[in-house]
Order: sequence, then C-alpha cells, then structure tokens
Amino acid sequence: MNSLKLILSKPRYFAPAFVFASLNILLGTWVIYIPQVKARLGLDDGDLGVALFCYALGVMVMLPLIPLLTKKLGVGRATLFGLICFALAFIMPLVAETYPLLCGALLVTGAFSGGTDVAMNSLVSELEKTDGVSFMSAAHGFFSLGGVIGAGIGGLIMHYFSLPVYHMLVVSCIVLLINAYLCRQYVSIAGEHESSIKESFSFAKMSPLFGLAFIAFVVMGSEGAIEHWSKLYMLEVVDVSTEQLAGYGFVIFSAAMTTGRFFGDGISDRFGSYRIISCGILLATIGFGFILMASFAVTIFGFALVGLGLSVVIPELFRIAGQIQSVSASLAISFVSGLGFVGFLLGPVVLGYISDSANLHVSFTVLLGLSVIAVAFSLIISNKHKKVL
Repeated sequence: MNSLKLILSKPRYFAPAFVFASLNILLGTWVIYIPQVKARLGLDDGDLGVALFCYALGVMVMLPLIPLLTKKLGVGRATLFGLICFALAFIMPLVAETYPLLCGALLVTGAFSGGTDVAMNSLVSELEKTDGVSFMSAAHGFFSLGGVIGAGIGGLIMHYFSLPVYHMLVVSCIVLLINAYLCRQYVSIAGEHESSIKESFSFAKMSPLFGLAFIAFVVMGSEGAIEHWSKLYMLEVVDVSTEQLAGYGFVIFSAAMTTGRFFGDGISDRFGSYRIISCGILLATIGFGFILMASFAVTIFGFALVGLGLSVVIPELFRIAGQIQSVSASLAISFVSGLGFVGFLLGPVVLGYISDSANLHVSFTVLLGLSVIAVAFSLIISNKHKKVL
C-alpha cells in the first residue's frame, strides 16, 4: 500500500496515475454501450469482431510512430496529447450511422489509445527511474479503477442519457478538465533520448523479452476480452434478467484487479516478480473455470478470481522488462506493453469470430486454454531466471 500512499500524497505521482484511470474510464463507458451499438446497426458477433479489429489495427499502425512522437514531444507531452485526442475520438463510434463509419471511427480511436498507453507507461517508468520510487503496479491499479468508474457508475447512470453520445461527451469533458489541471505535474518531462533505436532493436538483444511479451499478449488479451464481451456473456450464456446485472461481471473483475494492483508493489518486494506472475496466472485459470460454470453467483466469483490473479502480472512484466540489460528500460517496456496492448485489442476480435461460429461459452473456454499456456511460459521463464542466478 506504500505506492498507493505515495500516489495519493504527492500530485507528481497522482497526475500520471490519473491518466491511467482516464483511459479506462473512457473505455469502460464505451463498453456499456456495445450491446446498443450492436443492436442499432444490426450486427452479429462476427461483424462486431471486425469492428473491434479495426480498433486493434489502429493501435498497431500507431506503434512504430510512438518512439518518434515521444522523442519529439517528450513522454509528458506525448501522454497529454494522446489522451486529449483519445477522449475526443471516442465520441465518433457512438454517433456512427453505418458499419463502415463505425469501423473507421474505431480505427482512429485505437490509434490514439495505443499511443496514450505506451506514452503513459514510459512516463511512469521515467519517474520511477529518476525519483527512485516504485508505483507501476499502483498506477495500473488506477487503470482498473477507471474501469470500475466507467462501467460501474456509468451503468447506473446510463438511463439518464437519451443518447449514448451525450454520456460520452460528459465523461470526456470531465476527464479532460481534470487532466488539464493535473498535467502541469508531468507535461514538461522529456524522458530519455535514445541515440539509436535501430541499434538496440536486434533479435539477439530483444530475445529475453519475447517470453514476457507473449505472457503480456495473453493476459491483456484476456483483459480486453472480458472488458468487451463479459456483459454479452452474462446476457447470452448466464442468461441474467437485466442489462444492469449483466454489467457487474466486468465491474467485479475490475474491482478485484484494482485491489490486487494496489497491493502489488508490496507483494512483489516480498515474494519476487517471477513467483507472483506464475501464481497470478494460475489463480486466473481457476477463475475462468468458475466462469464457465455459467451460474450467476459462481460466474461473478470467477470474474473476481480472474481479476485478482491477472492484476499483478502486467506491472511485474514491465518491472522485469525494465531490468533487462541488453536493451534500454524504455525500449523494453514499450515493446512488452505495445504487444500486450495489441493482445488487449485482438482478444475481443478473436472471441467475436469464435462466438460467431460457435458461442461465447466456447470463446471463454479458449481463454482458459490460453491461460494454461501462459502458466507454462511463466514457469519456463522463472526457471531460466533461477539458472542465470
């Protein structure tokens, strides 16, 4: 909890942490309206999957440009610029009148989403290095907290808005106003200027990161899948009676993830990154088993276990990546976070295709299988680490 106290007591650390929250407040608000967008445009699960792929494609298009933007603007300005563009862009999917316009809007939104994600992680990494503090896990806790605010509170008040776009406009304005006040704490932070990214980016030097990136891809893919499909899973598979009840699968998942991340830095200091990564993914695997039982109470408990298990994984992957000696910390974190965020966006797409050809129960079974593979990868990486030591 020391990292949480650090964030709450010092604006220098609260400001970037709130960027994490802002990103997922906007995403969470979008998530609660996905069923309405699907129904309004007459889409099936496959069509929706393609639209979400456009979001992922936007991220992938942006990834090669992010190092250039952060070098030109600095990590502070790049973070603020990305967040402003992201908040404004997320209005477009909710007003898209046709399917092609929806895909185009999600493509643009995804580009700004990916840019903001990598920039804000680089910003926190820079602060940790220059100030000698540790708050990466707690910052990710604020990302999860943003999901609780966006989807949880948003689900309660959504009926007060005659159109979804009005809800998003209010949320975007609030997020931008708060960040406009807080950004003075980080906007001038430039970050490290690497002389040669090409020289650092070689297969031999990057090879220690591939296993970490795969785990990040699976874990964040599971996060994205739950964020986008949990409500439909509760409606179609668990067969809950109302949309409000259906939204609480994701709310409980986000709340558990938030709690785990606020305690993550202390747990890491006590047990080590490798051990809690393996145990966290194993706990999430058990949680997916409960979700597949498709009983309301048991499924909700499963979402809580998955959220708690996955909560510690991504921050610890970034922490390990930052300690790899063959490449700089910022490049390593950008590589792992970038591929992880691609997983976050591709996960919903893959589940959409699987659901279209089978059903959502099968889609979540695939997530269970991927979690088992991720556990195996984490044990292999941990054993390699022990041999090196």
